[in-house]
Parts: sequence; structure tokens; C-alpha cells
Amino acid sequence: MSSTVHRGAARGRSRSRKASTPVRSGAVDQWYEYEDDHGGFAAGYADPDGYRATAAGSASRTAHGDPHRWGGGPDDGYVDDSYSGYDHPSYGQGYSGRGYSGYSDYDHPDDSYREGGTSGRDGYVHDQDEYVHDTDGHQLDRGRVGGRRPGWSSNQRRGRRPVRTGSRQPPAPRGRTGGPGGTTAHPSARSSARPAARPAARVAASRPPMRLGSPRRRLRVSVVVLCAALVVLAGRLTQLQAFQASTYAERAEQQRLRTVALPAVRGVITDRSGATLAQDVEARAVYADPHDVTDAKAVATALAPLLGVPADTLQPKLAGSGRFAYLARGLDPAVGKAVTDLRLPGIGVLEERRRLYPSGTLASNVVGFTTIGDNEMIVGSGGIESAYDRVLRGTDGLRRVEVDPAGRMIPSAASRESDPVPGSSVRLTLDRDIQWAAQQALAEAVRTTHADGGSVVAMVPNTGDILAMVDAPGYDPNKVATADPGTLKNRATQDVYEPGSVNKVITMAAAIDRGLITPETPVTVPPNMRIAGRTFTDAEPHGVEHLTAAGVLARSSNLGTIQIAHRLGPAGLESALRDFGLGARTALRFPGESAGILRPAAEWDVQQAATISYGQGMSATAIQMASVYATIANGGVRVAPRLVDSTISPDGAVRATPRQPGVRVISEATAATVSQMLESVTTDSGTAPLAAIDGYRVAGKTGTAQRVGPTGRYDGYVASFVGFAPADQPRVVVEVVLDNPRDGHFGGTVAAPVFQRVMTFALTTLGVPPSGTSAPKLVLDLDAGR
Repeated sequence: MSSTVHRGAARGRSRSRKASTPVRSGAVDQWYEYEDDHGGFAAGYADPDGYRATAAGSASRTAHGDPHRWGGGPDDGYVDDSYSGYDHPSYGQGYSGRGYSGYSDYDHPDDSYREGGTSGRDGYVHDQDEYVHDTDGHQLDRGRVGGRRPGWSSNQRRGRRPVRTGSRQPPAPRGRTGGPGGTTAHPSARSSARPAARPAARVAASRPPMRLGSPRRRLRVSVVVLCAALVVLAGRLTQLQAFQASTYAERAEQQRLRTVALPAVRGVITDRSGATLAQDVEARAVYADPHDVTDAKAVATALAPLLGVPADTLQPKLAGSGRFAYLARGLDPAVGKAVTDLRLPGIGVLEERRRLYPSGTLASNVVGFTTIGDNEMIVGSGGIESAYDRVLRGTDGLRRVEVDPAGRMIPSAASRESDPVPGSSVRLTLDRDIQWAAQQALAEAVRTTHADGGSVVAMVPNTGDILAMVDAPGYDPNKVATADPGTLKNRATQDVYEPGSVNKVITMAAAIDRGLITPETPVTVPPNMRIAGRTFTDAEPHGVEHLTAAGVLARSSNLGTIQIAHRLGPAGLESALRDFGLGARTALRFPGESAGILRPAAEWDVQQAATISYGQGMSATAIQMASVYATIANGGVRVAPRLVDSTISPDGAVRATPRQPGVRVISEATAATVSQMLESVTTDSGTAPLAAIDGYRVAGKTGTAQRVGPTGRYDGYVASFVGFAPADQPRVVVEVVLDNPRDGHFGGTVAAPVFQRVMTFALTTLGVPPSGTSAPKLVLDLDAGR
């Protein structure tokens, strides 16, 4: 009997000993006893002459069946790794090469072992390491080399880690199985009796062999994915670096570059003699970063006295959710230094420029004011500041710097800068002294008469230069934020009113110029007149009066003026009014200037034709009425009002404001006649003796007109006086308008005194000598003979 030893992977823990009695003569049989992990031994023969399975070559397997022992056919045996198959002479295909890749199965009738790393029915996983068979086809007792613990799997060939499969114990070692003659156990062999029966729970269906994924497939997929990613990255890099490099470089430069506007120094505004009325100065702005303010209440309390802002106003700004908030602007540099010295967290100071008005409220209605516009630029928002904003502003400079992501300028980076060009200065025709005197006189009159407001205009008749343009109440442009919005305007050019009796001069001048009347033309004035169902009267009741045309103007008779206007007709009267500049804006083009209201004569009814002759039912501005009297004083030539004398460029070049040519409205003789008639008004026989000035011949006219109130109905009065002096050689025209005076409403009593005060100061300031002649005596009342 020969035996064959089939070996799997060698076990370092195996040990052997030689059998004491050989089984077959002439053969060197070796009896090996293998110790497993449990301390048991599995015995078997090793026949050097028999077949020895090898692990070389392919991964095919050899299957051997044992019908005697196990009752199975050739395929019921175990599967062993071998190079070739071996056919048993007695049983035919005892061993067969099976080309089966994976693990081998060893089916035991009771235990159903699955060798090669898969579990058997009893849950015990056994590696096929070494089995001993006889050459007759009988399976010898199998020994296990390097056995594993129960319930663990081992696969030495594939280097797999143990996998716990259960806690069941392996079967006990079997005895040696003989050939046909029976079963003989070697004397020195240790064997174990197999249990007669297994518990039902240990009989389970064999699991299919575990098939592992191919690492080559995974490697190929990984390489393909990696190559695809590299191709995409390479394409993107090529796009960025080759085709779109300039585009992204430009975008990067735009992100780094910041354009900082360098505001130009705004031009100065001066009066006719160069006295500064508005200028730019350095200033400071105090701001807060609420994110860094730790105690808003304490910071507000500390800043309030310095900034001149209530702490209750500052605290909400300090506790806001933003990162920047202005607390105050346009502060004096000393205030900025005081705030910096406090070292308050979250509080900063910025340098800026602000507009300064050294004279405060003086001429504020003319000079206007400024605000902060786009890009923190100073922008004119009223008066001359607005009308000449482009001239005053100049050309802003630019600075292009590179900044880091935090917005900080990079010192070493290149920067480009263009210097700002300062704005031009604007020289006005105003005289600061006359402006001041007129402003003081008007403010006092408004206060004493309890009027809603008023205006004064002083101008040179032959040039149209405005020496003073005053409003009351006024405002301080240095504190425009706290000013009453109703005062942020120029009343003399924006507010319209029904001029009343001052408009009678146009009716008289047109009638005289057309030869319809003379100063001595008699006019019978009844106590009242009935026109289209309406009764008309004069301001004061009287009986029938026999006046001259000069007397009608001197005593301001409405009824006498209606009769003279009837000679002109509506069309003639409308033409005269428009020739004197009513119903249209002046050439002054002051911001917000109004044209007044004068409807076409075709739309007048009989009553309106009567009222317009004495200044009711139409409206005009103070500058328009001043221009009317300047036309009379200038010999009948209307000259457009002029407020800006010249502009001065930064290099000192002076550019005078062009003067518009005068337009003759009436003849010089008519103008002289009307002027003499107006002188009668300021005498004791006229309505405005309070307008007379000692040593000077004064011509003028009073006006007392019903006032259109906010509701559109007549409410109160407008008192006015317009005149010029010296009457024989006019140098100055002054108009005074009081809106809704409550303590007296006649022009001769409330407006004439203001005229006298302003005119006196103007004549003195301009150095006008007194008149060398006396005013002519005109017959006014035919009944009185004077």
C-alpha cells in the first residue's frame, strides 16, 4: 500500500515524527502526525514514491472521490490545487484536473466541509493544507496543518485576514481509512471518534463561494477617470492662459484698482468789490463704525458737546447694524482734533472740504447753498451756487491706486494721478454794504408790521446791475440743514403778487406815449363806478373829484386809472404791459424765477380789463416791477437785470458777463414826463411823503393790493413802494414789498419808510451828490387849483 501526501501551504507550526511500522514492503513510508491549533493530532502516511500534488502551474484543481468512506463519486471528494489530474486505476477518474478557479469544497457526509476559505455546513472554515491518501483510491486520515480556531477562515494563498464565521467547534480528527479490506489505524496514530449525529441547527446549506472583484478592473477605471480629469484641467488651463489671459488680467486689474476722485477747489463768490461771500475751506467729518463701538450711550454722551448734536440723535447711529455712519460733517479742524484725542473705539475723523459763508445770512437768498452730491462732491443747490455750479466746481482730478482685498492702498504699487483744476470765481453786482443795510431795514419792517415776509431790490437803472436783493426771513447757508425749507428761496424772483397801484405807471406811460393824455388832462373821478354788475371804488371814500392825469397818479385813484385805460383799450394795455417785461422771465435767469401771470387781452372780460389797469387780476415778481421803474428812470429804455458781473478763472483771467442791449419801450420825453408825475407822489400832496429824502429828488409810487392767500381767495394785503433817486439823474432804483403786513397795510405807511432808509444808505455809499434842482410843480386837483 502506498500513500500520497498532498501539501498546501507549509505551516511553520507543524511537526512530524516517523512511523514505527511501515505499511508496505519496499516502500519508505513515513507516518506524520500533525498538531493542530487545539492541541490534537491528525495522523497520515507520506509516501515518497506516490503522487505528490504541487502548487505550480495554473490555478486548476484536482478532485478526488472516496465512495467507500464518504459514499460519493469522484466529484464528491475535496478539491486540491495541483498541476495535473491523476486517474486511479481501480476507480477510474480518482483525481481529475478541474480548471476550477477559486476555492475548493470538501464535502463530508456529516460535516460537509468546504475547504479553501469557505465555510462548511457546520460553520467551520478549514484551509486545505495537507491531506494523506492511499494509492488505492481510499482516503487516509486527513491531517490539518496549521489549523485555525473554530469559526475562523484562513486563506494562506490569498493573504486574507481571518473572518469570524461562528463559535462552533471543528470536528474531531478521524482515524486512518483503509482500502477494501477494511479500516486499519496505525498504532501510533491518534484518532477521534466522530459523533453519531449532529444537532439540526448545525446542518445548514452551503453558501456560495465569495468572488472578489478584480483589482485590475478597478485600476483601469481609476486610471481612465484620472486621465479624463487631467485632460479637463489641461483644457481649462489652456483656455485661461492662452485664449483668455488678457481678459482675466484686465478683470484682476479692475478689482485691484480704485479710482479716487480729487475734488477741485470750488470757486469763490464775491460781491462787486471782491468781498468774499462764499468760499471753500478745510473741514473734518466724524464717522462711526457701529461694529466697533462698545458703548453707544457713553460715546454719544462724549461726542454730543463737541459735535453740537444731541446725544439722543447720535446714539441710534452708533448702535446701528452697518459699518459706516456719518455723525457730523463740515466741522472745524479743531473739532476733528478734539474728537481724535478722545480715542473712542469705532470713531474716526475724515478730511474733507466744506463751503463757508463768512457773512452768514447776508445775501443767502442770492448766493444760495450747497449740498453733498455724488462721490462726496460739493454741489450747488440754490441761488448762484446752483446757477453757476459748473463754473464754480471746476474740473475734478483723479487718482488711480491699487488696493488690497481689505481696501487698503498698496504703498509700493504704481498710481496715476491727474491734478484737479480749481473752479472759477464769480463776482456779483451786489454791494455787500447796501445788501446789509437793506437786509436790516427789511427785517425790522417785517418784525414791526408782523408781516409774513418781504423783499427789497436795489438796482442801477442804466446798467441793470442789482446792488441788493434781500429776503426776509432769511437763513444761514452754513446751517442749511436746520433752516426752514420755506426760506430756502429768493422771494424777489420766485414769489408772485398782484402789484396793485405800482402798476398804474404803465397805464399812464402808455397813454402819454400814444398821445392820449398829458399830465394836465382833466379826469372826473366819481365816488364809485358800476361795471358789469360790480361796484368799483377807490381805497378811501370821497365825493366827485376833478383831478388831472398827474393827480390821478399822485393820489392813486383806481377810478381815474380805469377811465384812462378805457382810452387805451384791452389790447393796447396788454401790449404796454408786455413791453415793460411783464408776463415773461427776465434775462436774469435766476434759479426758480417766475414769469408772473398775464393772460392775453382776448381772454379778459370787462371787469378784468378794469382791474388790470391798476394792478389787480394779474401778477408779477418784485424783480419785474423794479425793472419797470428802471425803464422809466433810464429814459424809457428797458435794460435786463444783471446779477453776475464777471467770472475769474484760476489763472486770473476776467470774463465779464455780456450785457444785453436795451429795448426802448417809451420815448425819452414820455419817460421824463412820467418821472415828474412820480415825484408828486413823494410830496405832501401824494400818498408817500415818508419816502422823501432831504436834498434829493425822489420819484416813486405806492402800492396796496389785495393778496391772494393760500386758499386761492383774497386774504390780506401786499404793501409796496417803488422809486428812484435822484429823479433828475437817477442812479438807484429801490423796491420794497411787504407780504401781508398786519400792523398797517398801506404802501405809503409801511413800505415807503423802508424805501427811504435803503435809498438814503445807497446814495451815500455810492457817493451820489444831492440834487441841484427842485421838482416841478404839477397841477393835481382842479378844484383846489393845485
